[in-house]
Amino acid sequence: MKKLLLSFSFMIVVLTACKKESTTNNETNLTATNEEIDRTVLPIKEPEMPEYDQLDARDAKPPKPFKAEAPKNAPNVLVVLIDDMGFGMPSAFGGPVQMPTAEKLAASGLRYNRFHTTGLCSPSRIALLTGRNHHSNNMGTIAETATAFPGNTGLRPQNITPLAEILKLNGYNTAQFGKCHETAPWEISESGPFDRWPTGAGFEKFYGFMGAETNQWYPGLFDGTTRIDPPKDPNYHLMPDLANHAIDWIKAQKALTPDKPFFVYFAPGATHTPHHVPKEWIAKYKGKFDMGWDKMREQTLERQKKMGLVPQNTKLATKHRDIKDWDKLSDMEKKVYARQMEIYAAFGEYADYYVGKVYESLEEMGIADNTIVYYILGDNGDSPEGGLGGGSELAFLNGAPTTVQEYYKDLDLQGSPYSVPHYSATWAVAGDAPFAWTKEIAANFGGTRNGMIVHWPKGIKEKGGLRTQFTHIIDIAPTVLEASGLPQPKTVNGITEHPIEGVSMVYSFNDGKAKEKHNTQYFELTGSRAIYHDGWVAVALHKVPWSYDKPVPLNQDKWELYNTLDDFSESTDLAKKIQRN
Repeated sequence: MKKLLLSFSFMIVVLTACKKESTTNNETNLTATNEEIDRTVLPIKEPEMPEYDQLDARDAKPPKPFKAEAPKNAPNVLVVLIDDMGFGMPSAFGGPVQMPTAEKLAASGLRYNRFHTTGLCSPSRIALLTGRNHHSNNMGTIAETATAFPGNTGLRPQNITPLAEILKLNGYNTAQFGKCHETAPWEISESGPFDRWPTGAGFEKFYGFMGAETNQWYPGLFDGTTRIDPPKDPNYHLMPDLANHAIDWIKAQKALTPDKPFFVYFAPGATHTPHHVPKEWIAKYKGKFDMGWDKMREQTLERQKKMGLVPQNTKLATKHRDIKDWDKLSDMEKKVYARQMEIYAAFGEYADYYVGKVYESLEEMGIADNTIVYYILGDNGDSPEGGLGGGSELAFLNGAPTTVQEYYKDLDLQGSPYSVPHYSATWAVAGDAPFAWTKEIAANFGGTRNGMIVHWPKGIKEKGGLRTQFTHIIDIAPTVLEASGLPQPKTVNGITEHPIEGVSMVYSFNDGKAKEKHNTQYFELTGSRAIYHDGWVAVALHKVPWSYDKPVPLNQDKWELYNTLDDFSESTDLAKKIQRN
């Protein structure tokens, strides 16, 4: 009996020692796991559960529940993308479209005057959301014109993980509101697949529409992957609806998880056709464009110089021979064309007003200072897709463009629910001032250069600064990752990642004179192409976007050469000088 008692006592001593050692080891392992998270492999691996030898749960210390958390003080992120707005349209970049929210954010943030997109919708959007070039994403053109060839299938490959998914797996809440044009049209149905829809690409919340465009008065809406009807309100318009949904989601997220950062991608249909906007907003611009497109270009460039947005030696690039002089138009033509631009400008200001509502909600919640706001004023240059006469885009694309007489007959209805308006391609050229070309043209900055504003009070010291470094839409994803303290992942879900091709812009945030790091960039859309390197750009136009003429074979294209550091607007073709010499 005595031996049994001694043996039992010895066992208690051993168990007690083991308990202390086990508890200590448990705590050490958990602490080490939390401090040594490998964020290059996603999802973040949860720590192994400790083993326990205590018989009574009251004697054991439970581990903390595992959850992926963003780095401490990681910023919120709001990316706003306006549709079909050229470099010379918004007032923040010298244009005639009044956008007070853009001006406000620029005044307390930074303007970038050499920021570039791909020149077309789907390619720019997929590049923004992944940090890779559009061909790497198989989005060589819009998803509706995909082919079976690599680089243009319309299907983002498995080895490219969108920014939203990376952020979500690192502890962010994520949401997209507005337009999704990154999904192949044959995948937009109740049968999916849904892995390339917003909710399959990292966004926990999606409210908006799928495809290139929608009726702003009666949109085709989705909540997640479920098709829904818009509210039965005679005054309904999509723009305030999107803003209200974004505001409500942000407020709910911050109320429930105030320390958790968010990523919101706010991409309204504005200012893509159809140009739908309440008539009281159109009335604000009555008579504002009676001077015509030639004068508008001149006035825009003059303002751009005065604002310091372009060098003082900048000249307007020569307009194409198809574009008529305003003073040679008939009275009917002038009335029709002026009205087209009044509607577009109103649509732009209306969109900016509701972007302002979203931003004001951040100020009201006291979270604006640590929110990175990217305000991208266009996913490409202004659209020429109404043809030289303007009117219905679909009519133009199907070879039956709207006539001036047809537009004039319904002049007072344009912009209303009973219209599908688009402006003349000539206004598109004017809105891309000081450049010569438009959306769809990858071979000219008129198609690929857009005004862009970055606002982040906690991370950017200078207020109202100008940044002139060459930047591209693929640079946004790596910038967000660096600013959030996150690495680019090496593998996601066991698949090795295609490397991010963009360059973080953080280096330029607090150093306006920093040497640019994005030194080389290609551009290509349906044969229109260019290559940029250290200020020089070689371009092959290939096609005229408002023409039905078949372009010449690719091997017969004429190449042009520009020194864009000396010639901001690409007005002087140096290849011609070289050939003459």
